[in-house]
Amino acid sequence: MIDAWTSKNVSPQLLKVATRAKRDPDAQFHSLAHLVDVPALQRAYDGLRAKAAVGVDGMTKERYGQNLQVNLADLHERLRTKRYRHQPIKRVHIPKGNGKTRPLGISAFEDKIVQAALRELLEAVYEQDFLDCSHGFRPGRNAHDAVRVFHRVAGAGEVNWVLEADITSFFDRIERKTLLDLIARRIPDGSIRRLVGKCLHVGVLDGEELTTPDVGTAQGSVLSPLMANIYLHYALDLWFEQEVKPRMCGAATLIRYADDFILCFEREHDARRVMDVLPKRMAKYGLTLHPDKTRLIPFQRPPGSQQKGKGPATFDFLSFTFFWRRSRRKRWVLGCKTRRARLARAIRGVQDWCWTRRHEAVATQHAGLCRKIRGHLQYFGVNGNTRSLTRLLYHARRAWHKWLNRRSQRGRLPWKRFADLLRDFPLPPPRVYVRIWGT
Repeated sequence: MIDAWTSKNVSPQLLKVATRAKRDPDAQFHSLAHLVDVPALQRAYDGLRAKAAVGVDGMTKERYGQNLQVNLADLHERLRTKRYRHQPIKRVHIPKGNGKTRPLGISAFEDKIVQAALRELLEAVYEQDFLDCSHGFRPGRNAHDAVRVFHRVAGAGEVNWVLEADITSFFDRIERKTLLDLIARRIPDGSIRRLVGKCLHVGVLDGEELTTPDVGTAQGSVLSPLMANIYLHYALDLWFEQEVKPRMCGAATLIRYADDFILCFEREHDARRVMDVLPKRMAKYGLTLHPDKTRLIPFQRPPGSQQKGKGPATFDFLSFTFFWRRSRRKRWVLGCKTRRARLARAIRGVQDWCWTRRHEAVATQHAGLCRKIRGHLQYFGVNGNTRSLTRLLYHARRAWHKWLNRRSQRGRLPWKRFADLLRDFPLPPPRVYVRIWGT
């Protein structure tokens, strides 16, 4: 993955580190801390979003940048003399759509800079180590790549059983000492270990309550996705590729996006063997599989003699539902659609958006509604998913008409007039934005 990583704007020194890591997978890096210098902090600052949520310090990118060179020089001096201290992480709770919330951690702005610079340094080494089965939060890779891999192996007849796994509260269960020990296998630099430890061992401010958890990494921080990939690289990826696959009688494939992963098997016996040992492997690293969300699913392609219906089962991965369906040529092909709960959440989101923006100008509403819909389509607009996209657009039009119609008691908006309005302000069409298979 050195080509994807070096497409970023990195220093010549980091490029040398990446080249050596790629050339020698067993090499250790004992002196890397000096690469977290002022230019590295500058690159980290440039890469941060200007409108990102602020942490406990209330600092924004614009304010910090008003005296940027002085601030970065002072930050570097504190890092060099080991006087840098990570501030508490601000915790916010994001609704998940099922009545539950997802806790996210927001670091102070200066801590985001340090984390981003540290991430760039660690990526120089670990992007050369990570395996092809890992797709999440990596340069040049995304969730659609993971879906493409599954479609390829399923189309090749290598997927008759799918082990759908779910790690319970993964980010909150990462054992920090274990993570630091894993990093030390490749980077035994004591200064880097100490700096990573500062980013991990911080307090969490939830409202007015300050806690200091002993395990976990804050989900939502700049560094946590890389920490998750390093942890699962050793806990899952290497184990599966080096120890599990050689013992399988048939084809076996791991597809992972951060902590979401599936295991695909050609033979049932192989699948059941891994199903038995996987919880023990996860427990070795302090992780637990969710008993209700971890299941073994028969997913073999239906025989050609079966003329109607769908395949034996369906499963969800990366907010898509996968199943076997009949094509127009009467052949069994892999189907892919938006997960039902995810589609329902998108519909509710559009309806709520139209309600909260109902008093804005029509042109303003149209621009905002298009941005919201287009963001959904650009992820879910894959081959074979037009029906789900059409359903979202149907509800979006109805919601927009409903709240435009209620803006005034004097002037109603009949459907005919609304159709004329849509000709002037069209919504994005439900089409294929990302091609998962085919040309």
